[in-house]
Amino acid sequence: MFSRFANTILRLFGWNTTGAIPPGINKAIMIVAPHTSYWDFVIGRLTFWGSRVKIRILIKKEVFVFPLGFLLKKLGGLPVDRGKKNNMIDEVVRLFDEAESLVVVVTPEGTRRLVRQWKKGFYMIALAAKVPIALGYIDYASKTGGVGPLLYPTGDYEKDMEFINAFYLDKTGKHPEKFNLSVSHEG
Repeated sequence: MFSRFANTILRLFGWNTTGAIPPGINKAIMIVAPHTSYWDFVIGRLTFWGSRVKIRILIKKEVFVFPLGFLLKKLGGLPVDRGKKNNMIDEVVRLFDEAESLVVVVTPEGTRRLVRQWKKGFYMIALAAKVPIALGYIDYASKTGGVGPLLYPTGDYEKDMEFINAFYLDKTGKHPEKFNLSVSHEG
């Protein structure tokens, strides 16, 4: 029922959803890009409800204040201390180890502002937890959101990022000038 409601809201605003996590895949890191607006959270959340993908979302801990923090937790938010990168990676890997089913959403840009390099944490988590990376997206040009292909990280970061960059090359953020595919070895 909630899935229908979410899809109806999306359709009213002209949005469509495509793709899904394939059956039998119970665990994944899902990156979502471009991330250039607060609206990305709203559209993304509706998209995942509409496609019945139960997700958890890594969100900076600073926004988990009353009453917003309570709401964010109900929406699947997991507070993250971005100052403790290695601990965060270990913590998310532990969550994967303990769960039968878990899809954790990460925005590799880490912010809605223009960045020169994506954060590498999503890749490190997927590699350590031995889970695939699902390529989630929100494309304002086509008003489409959803899930693209899966990538099983090989450990060859540069090669895997070529695949990821190729997928996102034609995706447009709400503020296209804030989206950059450039990545590096930094975390």
